Amino acid sequence: MAATEITVQSMTSAGLEVTFEAANAAGNFFENNGRTYLVVKNGDTSDHSVIIDSPGACDQGFYHDVTVVVTLAEERSIGPFSTARFNDTSGNVNVTYTAVTSVTVAAIKFT
Repeated sequence: MAATEITVQSMTSAGLEVTFEAANAAGNFFENNGRTYLVVKNGDTSDHSVIIDSPGACDQGFYHDVTVVVTLAEERSIGPFSTARFNDTSGNVNVTYTAVTSVTVAAIKFT
């Protein structure tokens, strides 16, 4: 199974009714403009971690990935994501999860 793309939704001054999609066991990716963030809902009865890949190189080698714990029954916003640190060569941020049971996600950008 391959990672799947999350459709990025645009936040405007008129607001946004956020649409969530199921997290993919193989991971997800989304287009990042530097003003994009990820919203994760954990509807499970246990905590799950979200790992944000950081493929960019810094002057000391490579940046470390960012791991965020989303506790049970929590909704957490993560980001925004610096394009220099988090974008892959296609301009996407790559995300994996320790588990995806009852986990839904949404990517939102500010226009």
